[in-house]
Amino acid sequence: MEYFVKKDSIVREIWSKGDTVLFIFAGAAAEFALNKAVDWLYYTGRLPADPLGRLFSTVTYARQIVFSEEQAALKAIDKITSIHSAVEKNRNAKIPDWAYRDVLFMLIHYSLASFELMERKLTCSEKEELYNVFMRLGNRMGLKELPVNFSEWQLSRSQHLQQDLVKSDLTIDLFKQYKKHLGFFRFKILVEGQILVVPESVKKLLHLRNFSLLTPLLSFYKLSRRIKFDKIVKYLILPAAYRKEIEELDIVPGI
Repeated sequence: MEYFVKKDSIVREIWSKGDTVLFIFAGAAAEFALNKAVDWLYYTGRLPADPLGRLFSTVTYARQIVFSEEQAALKAIDKITSIHSAVEKNRNAKIPDWAYRDVLFMLIHYSLASFELMERKLTCSEKEELYNVFMRLGNRMGLKELPVNFSEWQLSRSQHLQQDLVKSDLTIDLFKQYKKHLGFFRFKILVEGQILVVPESVKKLLHLRNFSLLTPLLSFYKLSRRIKFDKIVKYLILPAAYRKEIEELDIVPGI
């Protein structure tokens, strides 16, 4: 059976680890809020109404692509494209192609940054593999002007960060929604986690400091995974209503 992502791929390793996935979406939550196309997320109302629900639904789609066989993964990608097309039709406008690229670029950046934070540095070949998987996703969605390799992606990513991000009223409101749905304690953990993985330009726009209060705790948390204490930590930092989703964040390697 042919899979969209090979079973021994670094991409599967990255997306099989629940804590890495949480950091991916913590970082994306910060950058999403700054994107000049964030109004599209407000058009449906789903993100501000239920940020955590949106997180876990996005995780579901991403994992359908990463862990499914080829045809099932392509169907999942096509479904994402169809959903966006329906939103465009309802709004009678087109989501900018650069906005799609921004999301794709975010997935690459935060997959890399989160894994390196929690596990180890990626090799050059692993970075290329990570890039290639998400470029295949972008090509299937019909995106234009995609970089041809990881090095070109780094340049494009830098340009997008300079051109496509701005702190707006929607940025402020979205962070208010994060705080409302997470509560003060969990919201503070979210922000401290974002500091660990977002680029400098995102930190500057959101007025985040360089040092995260979570840094001294990371070594303890990594050790806790060896004795399975990390699940308790996840229960503490995410609401009980999402306990089932929390349990499903970790995937057995090799499936």
